[in-house]
Amino acid sequence: MKREKKTKLNYKRIAIVIVVLLLLTLAIFFGIKMLGSSKKVEPEPVKVVDSLESYGYTLDENETSYYKSLFQELKTVLNEEEVDEEAYAKLIVQLFCADFFNLDNKLSNNDIGGTQFVYESYRNDFEKYAREGIYHHVESNLYGERDQELPEVTNVEIINIESKPHDYLEETDENAYAIDVEITYKEDLGYQETATFYLVHTNDKLEIVELEH
Repeated sequence: MKREKKTKLNYKRIAIVIVVLLLLTLAIFFGIKMLGSSKKVEPEPVKVVDSLESYGYTLDENETSYYKSLFQELKTVLNEEEVDEEAYAKLIVQLFCADFFNLDNKLSNNDIGGTQFVYESYRNDFEKYAREGIYHHVESNLYGERDQELPEVTNVEIINIESKPHDYLEETDENAYAIDVEITYKEDLGYQETATFYLVHTNDKLEIVELEH
């Protein structure tokens, strides 16, 4: 009788050990799986594929085909021996709208478009305004996993352009530009469709100093 009791006890212990080992194996397996899934490959920085060095303008690879075509037009205008300043002003505004209001290709709400065309002294305030406004709800897409419907600009039409004085900071540009535009999107999601821009001269460059909704 004593021998049978001892045998039963050994079987019970073996079963417990097997269950414990099985639980440990499962715990290690799921732990490794969760650890592996939490490690994501760092996103590669967006590459610059073209530039106008003398003006400081750059073209990123993730811009839309429409924006890229406008950038090529800008290169043509600015590489002329005598720059058509009105054409330059129009393209600056078109490029700004095609980048700033195009949220579909933005990596996060800190990826503000069009800043290279904004008056340099205003850029920090402009970016803060954008993050608190139109960019506020843009979800991160650093790893290409975003599932969010965002606007894509397909056309920016110049409605009117006028050269006239404009005050900014404590200065006045007697030959500033006021430009009215209409913005068209791939799909109407309720975003801004009209705007008025004011551009001033900074040496040979034109920069946006004011945007009216």
